[in-house]
Amino acid sequence: MTIKVLAIDDSRTIRSLVRKVMEDAGFHCVCAEDGVEGVNRFAEESPDIVITDINMPNMDGFGVINTIRGGTTNRMVPILVLTTESADHLKAKAREAGATGWIVKPFDDETIVSLVRRVTGARG
Repeated sequence: MTIKVLAIDDSRTIRSLVRKVMEDAGFHCVCAEDGVEGVNRFAEESPDIVITDINMPNMDGFGVINTIRGGTTNRMVPILVLTTESADHLKAKAREAGATGWIVKPFDDETIVSLVRRVTGARG
């Protein structure tokens, strides 16, 4: 079974990088350019994991996490935050909202793939 990743980031470059790294690792990756589109894609795609930025227009990453965790389907999906932010109070806020993990940009390909495998239970 192929792991389906939903990557939400307002940066086209980051979306492209995440998609390439995920697909090179054998995962299927769908992308969204802000939190509103991300929540809509989440409902459409039913991903196995969500990777979201924090600072985005229309709905930030905290809104994404809160919406998914407060929903009625797939509420326990792993959610990784991928952001340039590294402040402890933001990490705590994300954990309280229900984030599974936190990765600071720029990310290391092997590290993010390993983390996705670990939190989804994927092998390989």
